[in-house]
Amino acid sequence: MKFNKWTLGLAAVGVVSLASVAQAEEKNALQTALSATTISGYVDTSAQWNPGTGNANLPWYKFGGAGKADGFNLNVVQLSIAKPLDESEWAAGYKADLWFGPDAKILGTDSYIGLLNIASDFAIRQAYVALRAPVGNGLDFKMGVFDTIIGYESLESGNNPNYTRSYGHSIEPQTHTGLLATYRFGDEISVSAGIANTVGPSINQRAFGSSYMSGTDGDKAESYKSYMGSIALTAPSDWGWLAGSTLYGGIVNGYNEDQEGADIAENAISWYAGLTLATPVTGLKLGAAFDYLNAQQYGDENNVWSVAGYASYQATEKLSLHLRAEYMADNMWYFYEAADDGNFYSTFKVCAVTATVQYDLWQNVVSRLEFRWDSSADGSKRFGGDNSYYNNSSGLSNNAFMLALNVIYKF
Repeated sequence: MKFNKWTLGLAAVGVVSLASVAQAEEKNALQTALSATTISGYVDTSAQWNPGTGNANLPWYKFGGAGKADGFNLNVVQLSIAKPLDESEWAAGYKADLWFGPDAKILGTDSYIGLLNIASDFAIRQAYVALRAPVGNGLDFKMGVFDTIIGYESLESGNNPNYTRSYGHSIEPQTHTGLLATYRFGDEISVSAGIANTVGPSINQRAFGSSYMSGTDGDKAESYKSYMGSIALTAPSDWGWLAGSTLYGGIVNGYNEDQEGADIAENAISWYAGLTLATPVTGLKLGAAFDYLNAQQYGDENNVWSVAGYASYQATEKLSLHLRAEYMADNMWYFYEAADDGNFYSTFKVCAVTATVQYDLWQNVVSRLEFRWDSSADGSKRFGGDNSYYNNSSGLSNNAFMLALNVIYKF
């Protein structure tokens, strides 16, 4: 540790101790570092009722399922520790999002070496180092584990217009282990490009070496990686009521061995296009999303896709109304567990409507009531059924209904 000449002079005549000065400087450095660190998070809970008898085959959207039907739920607790990038040219920071609770199991980020173990109620959602290089307007990097760059909805339920997730969100990648670069050309245009080990969420998983699901070795070359890119176009402030509207497009392509819900043992490519649209009606915003997943399964190419429309209306300071309508076509048996009627090889088509009323009565609390209706669009009976393991295809229905209360405290 270096000391200035005045400190050395005072130490020479016994006025101060170099050890005490060193301890004071170390304490100040720690306090400076901690002062730039933020701690935040949320506690996500719900109560859910599924009318009808039998929950053996519920709609297969992410973070749903029979485990949350007809009862009270702790969904997830998130603890976020971060040091955001400041405005300096060579800024540096980090972020760590930690998940606790049942949803942590579904997230699927268990390290690859731990795939043979039973998933725990703890998961790392994100953990990355953030850096900025003085290139043009500033080139930002994330290295580590980060959320995927595509999708209309967030992994954080409280940041979405609805409590339950869409089918489009369910077929998207969730997290990646790799390097992501983002550059803003101005307020209107930003682009991102990245490279990752795999498309799948498992931390540190490789596309080469031992294959957990297929039982084979050498699925890909050691140099094989996954790639991603996106572009966002934002309407400038002088576009009147359209100001702030955003058109977004992105693609993620690579190896995905253990994506949620499907046996994908080869390449997977996800396409996404989304639009958020401001309107001339005060408080009304519209949105649209298109998700398309194409993957190789056992040597064949198959796909699943979804298109969704969103409407949100801020009626008062505390009251907001949200509506989502979606159509999904599954040609790759991605949601095969919802088709437990022996007809696994047909296209699975679903229409879903979700209506949410949110009223922010308490400070820092998201409280909302949601009704969801999923209906088979291919004429087959896919939902419900006897909960018995050997008879869960009995009593199936074309429709599934759900009423849920979601309460989230953000800190």
